[in-house]
Amino acid sequence: MNLDDFADDPEDPQHTPAERAAAGTRSTWVSVGVNVCLTITQVTVGILSKSQGLVADGIHSLSDLVADFVVLFAGHHAKKDADEDHPYGHQRFETAASLVLGGLLLAVGLGMLWSAFRKLEAPETVAQVHVAALWVAGGALVAKELLFRYMLSVAKRAKSSMLVANAWHARSDAASSLVVGLGIIGNLSGYPILDPIAALIVGFMVSKMGWSFGWDALHDLMDRSVDEQEVAAIRQTLGQTPGVRSVHDVRTRKMGDMIVVDAHIEVDADISVEAGHDIAVEARQRVLERHRVLNLMTHVDPWRRPDLDHAVPVTPGSG
Repeated sequence: MNLDDFADDPEDPQHTPAERAAAGTRSTWVSVGVNVCLTITQVTVGILSKSQGLVADGIHSLSDLVADFVVLFAGHHAKKDADEDHPYGHQRFETAASLVLGGLLLAVGLGMLWSAFRKLEAPETVAQVHVAALWVAGGALVAKELLFRYMLSVAKRAKSSMLVANAWHARSDAASSLVVGLGIIGNLSGYPILDPIAALIVGFMVSKMGWSFGWDALHDLMDRSVDEQEVAAIRQTLGQTPGVRSVHDVRTRKMGDMIVVDAHIEVDADISVEAGHDIAVEARQRVLERHRVLNLMTHVDPWRRPDLDHAVPVTPGSG
């Protein structure tokens, strides 16, 4: 699923940034409500029914709840306007929050793995699970699947790639509940070891998710570029600006969900400085309107002349 599956509709009132933000906030609060109920129910019933897998899934739901609040908190601060200390805005607040969230999930996942390994080392300590655990696991699976479908429908209406990603995150949570349910069935069928094995799998899934979140956020904080397809689209917009003869040295870096761009545009060498400036302003405006670009810094070069002011200095006697 991607945003190409639902084309933009100018008549859609949720196509505005304000409506996208409102839709994202509403769906996140729904997710908060679902995860609060699941966390309390899964952990409580898991302890009473002696199901390590259900407790692990409850902790997974708790980590999702923490993630929801991190998203709401980061989203609130990331929307702050630029100020003297943060001239590019606060978009990287979301990236820093993702790094913290990734570390949290990784720690939770490793804790699950350690607990499950301890049980597997002493299989005789694995207790018989009560059938109530199976009912709760089944309810959690249904709840997470319904949450996925709701969030995906909101993402379609809001045309938000971030909400699409959040929806599929809910689907991955449903997969963990399915694994736990199978482990409980195995335990009830006379194979007690399958319950801690299910907890082990859930722990691995949470650890993998935490590593992925943290690693991506770390690279974004290190000014990672966006993908080549998006760079090519920005280059094309610059090149189609009237007066721009060529484009080179387009560099990008991520700023939260936005992009900061540096680019060199070439214009006719015999036009005035004012005319070259006007072309650069028009090129910048086109990019800001058509792409998720926060700021574009342009350098104007004369067409078909060496860019000597940015050439690498040659040491006398070298080469």
